[in-house]
Amino acid sequence: MRHRPLHTGTRGNLPSDLSGFVGRGGELGELARLLESSRLVTVTGVGGVGKSRLVLAAARRVAEKAGRRPEGAPDGPQERYCDGVWLAELASVREPALLELTLAEALGLTDHTTRPPRTVLAEHLAGRRLLLVLDGFEQLVEETAGLVRELLVRSPGLRVLAAGRRPLALDGEQAFPLAPPAPEEALALLCARAAAADPGFAVTDADRPVLAEVCARLDGLPLALELAAGRLRALSPAQLLTRLEDRFALLTGGTRGALPRHRALRTAIGWSHELCTAPERLLWARLSVFAGQFDLDAAEYVCSGPDLPVDSVLDLVGELLAQSLLCRVETGAGVRYRMLETVRLYGAGWLESLGDAARLRRRHRDWYTGLATWCELDWFSPRQQEVAALVEAELVNLRLALECCLEDPEEVHLGQYLAGTLWFYWAGCGRLTEGRHWLDRVLENLPDPGYEGSRLKALWVLGYVAALQGDTVAAMSALYECRDGAARTENPVAAAYAVHRLGCLALVSDDMVRAGELLGSALERYREAGELNSNVLMCQVELAMALAFQGDLAGALSLCREVRDICEERGERWTKAYALYVLAYAALDAGGTGEARRLLAECVAINHVFRDLVGLVLAVELLALVTVTEGEPAEAAVLQGAAEPMWDGVGLRLFGSGYFNAPRLMCQERAGELLGAERYAACAGHGRALALDELVERALRGPEPKPAPPLPRPRTAAGRAGGGVPGKQEAHRLPRGGTGGLTSL
Repeated sequence: MRHRPLHTGTRGNLPSDLSGFVGRGGELGELARLLESSRLVTVTGVGGVGKSRLVLAAARRVAEKAGRRPEGAPDGPQERYCDGVWLAELASVREPALLELTLAEALGLTDHTTRPPRTVLAEHLAGRRLLLVLDGFEQLVEETAGLVRELLVRSPGLRVLAAGRRPLALDGEQAFPLAPPAPEEALALLCARAAAADPGFAVTDADRPVLAEVCARLDGLPLALELAAGRLRALSPAQLLTRLEDRFALLTGGTRGALPRHRALRTAIGWSHELCTAPERLLWARLSVFAGQFDLDAAEYVCSGPDLPVDSVLDLVGELLAQSLLCRVETGAGVRYRMLETVRLYGAGWLESLGDAARLRRRHRDWYTGLATWCELDWFSPRQQEVAALVEAELVNLRLALECCLEDPEEVHLGQYLAGTLWFYWAGCGRLTEGRHWLDRVLENLPDPGYEGSRLKALWVLGYVAALQGDTVAAMSALYECRDGAARTENPVAAAYAVHRLGCLALVSDDMVRAGELLGSALERYREAGELNSNVLMCQVELAMALAFQGDLAGALSLCREVRDICEERGERWTKAYALYVLAYAALDAGGTGEARRLLAECVAINHVFRDLVGLVLAVELLALVTVTEGEPAEAAVLQGAAEPMWDGVGLRLFGSGYFNAPRLMCQERAGELLGAERYAACAGHGRALALDELVERALRGPEPKPAPPLPRPRTAAGRAGGGVPGKQEAHRLPRGGTGGLTSL
């Protein structure tokens, strides 16, 4: 899992405030007071009143206080939120099944098991003290209320700050109705946003009452004021007021029963819409098909046409940005844009009225299907990390594309293709639970004649994901269906993938002979089909593991060195991390702790980048074994303790394998002997309390050098996996027949 903390003194994922927060001092103080007395506070109000900005501002204040606890200070926000402040944006979530997944993602959770996401959330939060911020839950209010109720009951250290148009209606909830800002604050906001849009803007004494009247006409709604501020680049305050007055009655027509603030917001958005040129209005409507953020390439493909030339889209995007109808966002995937939900819904209404919504949704689906195809190809390249960041940024749009595929039974094969094509994201970036959700859904339908290839791909990916989750029955079922279907349709590539993943199942089941046969057969099939990518190289690493467990260390090293060389030539890093892991174990077996540490440091860094929790926990445990071998049992115990919570996300099934379990047992035994049970437990407890980023930083830094000579190398397990007893071999000898956790599963 990856955290992107805003404040270095605490944990969380709050975004930076790029435009600055104006006013609302009284409301912030009241929210702080309510959070002291209630575990659930919900800020309610009409769209555009500033709920999201207020809760984010309040959350940032909590994060700042939680990040600096004066020594000797009594318990307060510092202790109450010691596990961070986390934001979950729910406005783009339409499917109830994705609600828990979205919250888990917001909390940085990676889970490789088949446990329900709700269970994972509850277990993660049970012993933690944090503030969870929920924004935009209106479309799933009942589901959100049920989830929040359960989490609050099972997690006594959890507090929730929510923002929505209505309360969650839960016992103990403190609703905080948010009114528009006071007139002087509304005027300050309008002037601040106008100055941001036009550095030459200045308020004169003559302009001030006119601008105050603009604020009054718009009922002080922050969103309406921000839209109006964008017009002050081209209009004087007096012109702005005149045009607004002329249009107020016209633009509120048909909303007789609406509240005044709803009418004011509709006035502001409708007036902005009227003042747009025809091409700007058309682009606004078409951009409403995107969920969350999007980039310029996507906008040009999806929205262009004979009536909107592709080379005009960039300029039109610039105009919508200038009018505050779009927001520019800097992300790890580059410059992106987003539309405020209220503005998007207005555009979506226009798109429906134009009768063009279905066509635009299909164009949106086609773009993201193509994007996934390109990303799969580019995964096996030096751009692997950028691909991971791009798919993460586009996840909400990829979800929308998958939903679109499932709307028409005749296009489900597109969903099978899309869900299968994203294998690298599901398996390589810690998204197994979500991948399993979509793969199960797209495979519910009967095979579609003429599109067997798409179904076969989805089947082997499902088998891969299920195997990673430890769900052997589901994995076997999917892989056997894929293998039989590949034989029937004469699809050698699908057959190779099915045999490969069956070999993986044998590997994690400790059947090394069968694993070696299947993985070797899969490699031959890949070569005959001309297939070379990260999957093929991973198959070679897994074959190396099977050989090593059977005593053929030389053969294992030869395979992994070849994989490492190919990865370095192609710029591939994800599979390389597993090859480095095998090489590090061999280095430790030969007594080269320094080389083993160097290899494992690179392995840890790569796995952390890709959120590959399986590879990361295996590397950390082996690093703990290296550390105790170097004479640092206390640090080894810290690393071993830090690995334990990660196994909860990987799944307990791996602990049942003698091959996977031995490094942990070896480290625990040796460090426990040297430290004593009490000190070992204290050091391991410190490790369990480390955040993942802190653990990775510590693992990469290594223990502080000491002049004392190294302790004797620890003993290893002997004999067949599960049948050996730690302490019968020297650590510089790689155990034959099972110890080592050398696998991607």
